[in-house]
Amino acid sequence: MLSIDTYNIKGEKTGTTKLLPEIFDVKMSPDLVHQAVVAQIANRRQVLAHTKDRGEVRGGGRKPWRQKGTGRARHGSIRSPLWRGGGVTFGPNKERVYKKKINKKMKRKALFMVLTSKVKDNELMLLDKLEIKEPKTKIMAEALKNLFKKDKKDKKQTGVLVVISKKDENIIKATRNISKAKVLRADSLNVLDLLSFKYLLLDKEAIKVIEKTYGTV
Repeated sequence: MLSIDTYNIKGEKTGTTKLLPEIFDVKMSPDLVHQAVVAQIANRRQVLAHTKDRGEVRGGGRKPWRQKGTGRARHGSIRSPLWRGGGVTFGPNKERVYKKKINKKMKRKALFMVLTSKVKDNELMLLDKLEIKEPKTKIMAEALKNLFKKDKKDKKQTGVLVVISKKDENIIKATRNISKAKVLRADSLNVLDLLSFKYLLLDKEAIKVIEKTYGTV
């Protein structure tokens, strides 16, 4: 059984906690993780750009001039792409589909791989209990400072994904104004958010929710 150190919100070590190896110690496959990330990004993409083709352009109900005898080129409609203000040929439209399919087991396996990498790289911080009495940014910022002591060589602020077992307005509001920090519920974990932040912060209750929600492969 895999064990990890447990801390309190002040950054003091309080003991160890056992983690399921089926979730936090699985064999890695970078290709599968990449596939899950690409699918998630593609499925989030919104189709915004849209140009009208000749069937959508207004007007052009009659032939602009007779077929012969004018000395001009033959035209049937002013909606033709050859005309200014006419339709667009091969332009972007809202009918494009970017969605990519990935089956449930593969997506769950990729999630376990990222959680495993967090444990192996010492980027997972486990608390006895994640709770603050007031929704104040100062309190949460101080807690994160105690838990994640910034390396002197690294001048940039460290990104932290805070995972909570259930909705907690105090934690959500207190973390909202902290740059490079995001709050996510344990039953909404996804590969992209986990990879977007260097560190992962959760408590024992969140571990139970992860084990119950995602189970084992």
